[in-house]
Amino acid sequence: MAPPILPSAWQVPAAIRNRLGARVGRQRTMAADGHLLLVLHAPPQPDDSERVGRFFWRNPQGEWLSKDLGSGIRALGLHIDEFEELLNKLDRQEAQATTVDEYFRVLECLTPVHRTVRNLYQVLQEARQICPDDREILNMRDRAYALERNAELLFQETKNSLDFRMAKQAEAQSRAAERMVVAQHRLNMLVAFFFPIATLTTIFGVNLQHGYEQRYVPNLFLATIAVGFALGIVLTLFIARRPRSR
Repeated sequence: MAPPILPSAWQVPAAIRNRLGARVGRQRTMAADGHLLLVLHAPPQPDDSERVGRFFWRNPQGEWLSKDLGSGIRALGLHIDEFEELLNKLDRQEAQATTVDEYFRVLECLTPVHRTVRNLYQVLQEARQICPDDREILNMRDRAYALERNAELLFQETKNSLDFRMAKQAEAQSRAAERMVVAQHRLNMLVAFFFPIATLTTIFGVNLQHGYEQRYVPNLFLATIAVGFALGIVLTLFIARRPRSR
């Protein structure tokens, strides 16, 4: 009994039918008794959990039939055309992308397409080896090779652009973090510089109401300020010094 994924009207040998299951499975080439069956995948979408199968059958007389795109070798050409249009669309999106999110969305759509196109070329290469005298298969194989090459170049370009944008963002964040560290260090130095005098003025009070108001005026007050600044300088030099390398 023919699986539901393959039209029962096709006069496909049992040796090929028996190799088909209830699901499409991977892209592959099947041949028996002069018959050739190409099991291919429709252009995938990023959220597709299962691939949509397309079947192209060539009988011993060299006539082609497809399940979805009509008859003749033109059906296989239309299948390749869909991938070309999709890659052109992704190429335009990649050229217009400016942010990491936009590059990631292009890469998310491009990854399954690139994988499918690569397997498409392998299937047509196998078909070319099975039918070496069929010029139509040769032409389709060459188109699939060019398509696979374009998909590979676009994938690498998008990935490099994404990596570059992420590296630029990481560099910008690193510079911002460095500026924050420098600013915090400078603030700590200022705190260290004024900490002794702030402590002394807190203990004794800036009005010097501690029994020395009438003695050594204003020398004692100036001496207190000088000692505070001196201690601040010493403490600042201590904080600002670099650690010794081991």
